[in-house]
Amino acid sequence: MLAMTPVVRIAVPVPLPQAFDYAVPATCLPPAVGARVRVPFGNRTLVGICIEADPKDAFADPKELLEVLDEQSILPGDVQRLALWLADYYHYPLGEVFATLLPNAALKGMPLRVRTEEIWHRSSAAAPDLSRAERQRALLAFLDSNGGWASGKAIRAAGFTSAMIAALVRKGAIEAGERRFDSEQPPQLTADQEAAVKDYRGKLDRFSPNLLEGVTGSGKTEVYLRAIAHVRRCGRQVLVLVPEIALTPQTLARFRRRYGTTDVMHSGLSDQERLNAWLRCRDGQAQILIGTRSAVFTPFKQLGLIVVDEEHDASFKQQDRLRYSARDVAVKRARDLGIPLILGSATPSLESLENVRRRRYRTQLLHQRATGAPMPSMHILDIRGHPLREGLSHPLTARIERHLDAGGQVLVFLNRRGYAPVYLCPDCGWQAACSHCDARLTLHQGRKRLACHHCGAERPVTETCPSCGSAHLLAVGAGTERTEAGLRERFPGASLIRIDSDTARSQRRLEEGLAKIGRGEPGILIGTQMLAKGHDFPNITMVAAVNADAGFLSADFKAPERTAQLLIQVAGRAGRASRPGEVWIQTLQPTNPALRRLIQEGYAGFADHELSIRHRAGLPPARHMALLRAAAADPAAPAAFLAELRAKLPNDLEVLGPAPAQMQRLANQHRFQLMLLADRRGPLHRGIRAVAGVAAPRGVRWEIDVDPADAL
Repeated sequence: MLAMTPVVRIAVPVPLPQAFDYAVPATCLPPAVGARVRVPFGNRTLVGICIEADPKDAFADPKELLEVLDEQSILPGDVQRLALWLADYYHYPLGEVFATLLPNAALKGMPLRVRTEEIWHRSSAAAPDLSRAERQRALLAFLDSNGGWASGKAIRAAGFTSAMIAALVRKGAIEAGERRFDSEQPPQLTADQEAAVKDYRGKLDRFSPNLLEGVTGSGKTEVYLRAIAHVRRCGRQVLVLVPEIALTPQTLARFRRRYGTTDVMHSGLSDQERLNAWLRCRDGQAQILIGTRSAVFTPFKQLGLIVVDEEHDASFKQQDRLRYSARDVAVKRARDLGIPLILGSATPSLESLENVRRRRYRTQLLHQRATGAPMPSMHILDIRGHPLREGLSHPLTARIERHLDAGGQVLVFLNRRGYAPVYLCPDCGWQAACSHCDARLTLHQGRKRLACHHCGAERPVTETCPSCGSAHLLAVGAGTERTEAGLRERFPGASLIRIDSDTARSQRRLEEGLAKIGRGEPGILIGTQMLAKGHDFPNITMVAAVNADAGFLSADFKAPERTAQLLIQVAGRAGRASRPGEVWIQTLQPTNPALRRLIQEGYAGFADHELSIRHRAGLPPARHMALLRAAAADPAAPAAFLAELRAKLPNDLEVLGPAPAQMQRLANQHRFQLMLLADRRGPLHRGIRAVAGVAAPRGVRWEIDVDPADAL
């Protein structure tokens, strides 16, 4: 190799902490920092990112890279710096951080080009005679039902062909064009909304973290929209993060009615669709991006505002690989770019409330609903001694009946899908258990399957006990499927819609179910936490929460906070329009102090008390935490490895464990963890760095979770 051959350092998507040096062959121009290259790695070919040119400590005899894929950097400098911070803060390999930041199409080495899809509209010409073309008439009806336009992809997904589209084009019935959206006039702001918007107007040129705390239905989205209007007038872009795909259609529709074209990014899109949005944001063509967790990494040409809606939601925390918090990364990006940040929630996280206490965040309060409707009344329904039918007590169904008779809608909330969580034999005590996890199998009656909701294993339902041969097997407990069956039997004439992860696997089916409720027809909506946040169902007059308070008894110190948030969020679906709403919490623990405090003092009183408990116990957010998790098929191996790590940790950390995880065996892996606590972040990260490079023995996998979402 000639002495003058240029060498570049490449971050390769492999689980190793270091980057790797490659020589640039004479046939290639040296890549820019931030450009993609194709490199040999072992017996594989991978796409990596150039992070340094001509490193002073270059490897003496590097392999040659295979191809330079980009003429210049594909990532702006702020995103490159963000990648370095993510690798350092979450103690994760830099190459895999870049792999997380890039869309799949870029990781595959595909050319970075926007490929737009055709949009078809009803034309203004007189309608042709289609009396003998039934399918073409159906296609026009489909366009009409979709507001007069649809993408070619949506048309084909609805069962129509390209030939039908071409035939209607020839007949002048449809024509290509741009997306069209119905427009809306902004509503009158309440005094609280106006004060919040006015506050944001003066802080568009600097980093300003703001907690927008408003009761459910107080119009937080309208505050976002007004703040965004000022940012757009300055020619800058906006990123809006929502916690789940289920919230995206409603939020997207609202934004498009106000501002027209709005880009979206979530896991339900194709690789090309995600790449299109990514490139449009990077190149400044997209003004507004609405996305779920990973959208926080999207590059922008001139980002001017970040909004995190439902900032408390646990969905913002990635639970594997790079275990980042999208909310916390949003704070970091806003600080680095010197732009404002709005964190919105009716039930703010204790971390955000602690930052308000310490005056790191400003807070704006929306005290009442935007419509002027009163907040729903909340009641505890003590069912001790009451027989249950499919998980529902008679006093609860009687209240449901009253609301249906009055023409209202009822939301029955049960955060457990399936038919029954336990399937057992009353004769010998056998229970259907997962062979891979320390968990029971859930009965799914409709599919005639027993499923593990932890590892995904399934098997057919057995009709006889495999232990004693009894044919009298019982389904114990209730999930959404069983509750739906019970409600259909109790209210045979009512319209029932169940929405959980079993029924909402299709985005289209989910949207159809939400639209049906949105039309206001009397009926019952049954669902899990997918329905507990963000949705606006103006005709729901009653919420029935079934077994929703069980989290107050969990061993996880964060469970009471999540339980309270869930109850308040689901309660907020009731009484959002002109008719008053009420919430009934069916419970076997009516005297639970946390539940009582939540009902009597509201979320603010509950959160104040919970924060005082955390401070006394020395737990986050009063202190900083990380978990070191290890897993192996041999139960002794991860515990022994974590004990080895503990011996290497500095003495200025509080270390608890090794201890088994709450579910020790998951997917045939025995899991243990070490808990690290420190008053300041510096000692915590120094402690992690002291062990981050330790190689686990064969068969043991381990990972680092900084700021864990749960402690078990």
